Amino acid sequence: MTNPPPIQPPPYQPPAGSPVPDGAGPGSPQEVPPTPGEHPIDPATLPEAIQDELLAPDPPVLDTSSPELQDGLNRCPNCGSTDVELRPATGMLVCLFCRTEWSSERVEEAYGLGGDLSELRGTVVASGAQDIDTGADTLITMKCGACGAEVVINTENQVGARCHWCRHTLTLAEQVPNGAVPDAVLPFRITKQDAIGRIRQFVDKRRLFALKRFKEEFTPENVVGVYLPYMVVDGNVGAEVFGVGEIETRRYTRGSDENKKTYYDADVYQVRRQVDFTVDDLTIESSAERANLDTKVNTNNIINTILPFDTKNAVKWNASYLTGYTSEKRDQDVAALQPTLEHQLLSIARAEVAGSVRRYDRGVRWEQERLDVHGTRWVAMHLPVWLYSYYEVRGGRGLVHYIAVNARTGETMGSVPVQQWKLLVAALTVGTVLEAVAIAALVVLS
Repeated sequence: MTNPPPIQPPPYQPPAGSPVPDGAGPGSPQEVPPTPGEHPIDPATLPEAIQDELLAPDPPVLDTSSPELQDGLNRCPNCGSTDVELRPATGMLVCLFCRTEWSSERVEEAYGLGGDLSELRGTVVASGAQDIDTGADTLITMKCGACGAEVVINTENQVGARCHWCRHTLTLAEQVPNGAVPDAVLPFRITKQDAIGRIRQFVDKRRLFALKRFKEEFTPENVVGVYLPYMVVDGNVGAEVFGVGEIETRRYTRGSDENKKTYYDADVYQVRRQVDFTVDDLTIESSAERANLDTKVNTNNIINTILPFDTKNAVKWNASYLTGYTSEKRDQDVAALQPTLEHQLLSIARAEVAGSVRRYDRGVRWEQERLDVHGTRWVAMHLPVWLYSYYEVRGGRGLVHYIAVNARTGETMGSVPVQQWKLLVAALTVGTVLEAVAIAALVVLS
């Protein structure tokens, strides 16, 4: 018994009434219909901005790797020991064996990050600030350059470990794609004892209204030195703002007693301002957790109050600066931080034009804004903070209070849990005193 011949599908026919292209007809090759769900896109039909983005070359990468540390051994230049750590008093690395001190090269000179920022064009991303590979391992296995043993480093909170065979200290210098290794680090300058004193002084000034339990459990000696991840951005920017300004021409009142109302006349103007400016070392948090400013669960916002850092003194990445401190790795890429950058640049633009609109004594209401970013340069950096935390439970909800010390400048700010009833009593007392003073003044004037 023979198999029947395979059934051939009929040739594709366009719907009735559809136009027939030139050259098509009986005996001509038929076009293959697109697969359902597929819609070929002609780039020429896309908006010009999208075309430019698709055709734009990949952003140039500034290589900030340290080949001299690739074996994981940061050796003392005098004796070769790897027992190296930071001495905060000097901001230099010190060998714990022979006491020699030295420092890494400043990142600004090492990679030419200075110069005329008005010449900056496009997006330049340093190699330590490139996009994070979400599939990259957190546990990194390194081979000891001294004895060949394998050592595992958990990059979630450390970038160094001691070899269990030869006792050499291994540090992670390779810029692994999980965000653990930045381009630069700003060393600690404020010592732990200094930070403890600053935190104690901060709390003492607020002790009157502080929660009783907090005062009993307050232990500033538990302060932790931590390197927080930031993106440090240089930019060449232009901006335009449009709005309405008012100049008061007359002020008068109508009515009497309780019905008295004040009116004013004003000339109204359309206001437009354009400004070009550069930004140098604008710092943006690159940890989503630290950028979360939900005041119902934490007081992360205090981290921003201890800015700025003297980022010009940051040095090339060397994990030995982190010995004895904890660190957090970044989890946000350049693209995710663009909205934050643009928001800050527009704030700077408004401040730049503020001096030119003082004649509008009724103020200016900006209604439209346009930002033109000519060029940016992104460098990932670890910045030092002394951090004290306290967990408060109130009404079945937890809140983490932080007190932070800028480990370069000593600037201190924080949140202290307070007794609500004490604040209420103080408010009522102050209000009563002010009311009494006002009544007394009225009596004297009458």
